[in-house]
Amino acid sequence: MNVPQLAGKTCLVTGASRGLGRAIATRFWAEGANLVLAVRNPGAVASLLAELGRADGQSSLVVPLDLQDLDSASSLIDRAVAMGAGKIDALVNNAAVQGPIGKTWETPAQAWNDAIVADLVAPSLICRAAVPLMGRQGGGAIINLSGGGATGPRANFSAYATAKAGLVRFSETLAEEAKPLGVAVNCVAPGPMGTDMLATVQQAGLAAAGEREIAAARKALAGGNETLVAAVDLIVFLAASGGQGVTGKLISALWDNWRDFPAHVAELGGSDVYTLRRITGRERGIAWCDK
Repeated sequence: MNVPQLAGKTCLVTGASRGLGRAIATRFWAEGANLVLAVRNPGAVASLLAELGRADGQSSLVVPLDLQDLDSASSLIDRAVAMGAGKIDALVNNAAVQGPIGKTWETPAQAWNDAIVADLVAPSLICRAAVPLMGRQGGGAIINLSGGGATGPRANFSAYATAKAGLVRFSETLAEEAKPLGVAVNCVAPGPMGTDMLATVQQAGLAAAGEREIAAARKALAGGNETLVAAVDLIVFLAASGGQGVTGKLISALWDNWRDFPAHVAELGGSDVYTLRRITGRERGIAWCDK
């Protein structure tokens, strides 16, 4: 019989009412965790709570969260603790919005700004509040969800890509600051999944989203759930162990050999592998670029 990986831990998941967030919450519960589910509409997780049922020694708590309300994001951790969470061992910033789709100059300025707030500012504020609490507890794990555009340009999705790139660099920086407190901060690149977010890409149409994005969305929506399962596996690993010393990394659930991380912590910690960085001309054999 497998030992639950998260027994006794309290895990906070934002955006748990559907898609990847719902899958994370379901798996966390199966691994013995106490759940704090942060969602905009608490009623949206009623069916999830019914599916989870009751388990001896486990508890679930629902806390309202509006990503467009900075006070709501800033106070999330304190509200969760006040409502009975007691502690937060792992935080998963999963909630996000797609934002406007189309050429940057053709998208509504307010919608562009709203996406930056929801996908970068709000999760950063939640992290800011979580680190001191985790530090007082002796450590913890923060997992921020990356997404398409974080590591390269993503035409027609400039708000989402900009926010996710910012979130990765914020996570790298926060990881350095939080390391002495025993708090690991990592980002997960889950890969394309057949969720509602990709459905909005398909609905946006070819003219707005572009041929490449439409083809990728169609493929993911028609595929199975292997990508989602891989992402959840990685997130459970990070929540359970804090990466066993791995911090400040952007990890691909599909392409990175993360199961072997524990044997290579020192090597990873001393390198820029899995981080955002500038590529020089020297590295690409273009001699005239560098002095």
